[in-house]
Amino acid sequence: MMRIDVLTLFPEMCEGVFGTSILGKAREKGIVSLNAVNFRDFSGNKHNSVDDTPYGGGGGMVLKPDPIFAAVEHVLAISGNQAKPRIILMCPQGQTYNQQIAEELAQEEHLIFICGHYEGYDERIREYLVTDELSIGDYVLTGGELPALTVIDSVVRLQPGTLGNETSAVTDSFSTGLLEYPHYTRPAEFRGWKVPEILLSGHHANIEVWRREQSLQRTLERRPDLLEAAELTVKDRAALKRLKEQSGDKM
Repeated sequence: MMRIDVLTLFPEMCEGVFGTSILGKAREKGIVSLNAVNFRDFSGNKHNSVDDTPYGGGGGMVLKPDPIFAAVEHVLAISGNQAKPRIILMCPQGQTYNQQIAEELAQEEHLIFICGHYEGYDERIREYLVTDELSIGDYVLTGGELPALTVIDSVVRLQPGTLGNETSAVTDSFSTGLLEYPHYTRPAEFRGWKVPEILLSGHHANIEVWRREQSLQRTLERRPDLLEAAELTVKDRAALKRLKEQSGDKM
């Protein structure tokens, strides 16, 4: 069973998500252990303070190293996992998160997320404790909880048995390097808008070809940058060339 611990000042933010939807079901099935740890409990001082003013002056408060180190050591002591965990700092300076990182993290036995607030972290947390620094985008949030929960959701859904349909995680956008093809369901016609005939044909081989070309087209139109790293077949490249010509792009 995978274990995930979130070090946070606001464990209630995590618990609501941990018990809901896919994460809640994975937890109930024993696929993953999800735990929120309040690192204020490890402050070691009578005021329970976990932050202080930065040396050298400047605005804002900085998270102290001692409660973070103590909380991580506590988690390691009670986890029972023999494998060394990935200790992840959610940080705007970190590597930009993507599906490939999600797939990498999904192979781990134990993940520990550190969610900060205030101005930042004591640099010794970065240098001597964490193994990874991750960012979910170039914008500023008030804390690391929402980014951590985003990463956790994307990792847990990749665990075997989490999703009802095991092919879902394989065909999702970004899992193949491309955006996902469009989906349709009943009714076959709604307000004059019809489902593409190919999807009603029952010819599964032709449907797969159509879906692949739709993924290529959607990626070309919306995220052409993804095509540079995508694993494309000879047929894919021929289809892309045709799609570019149809759109008037001769590149």
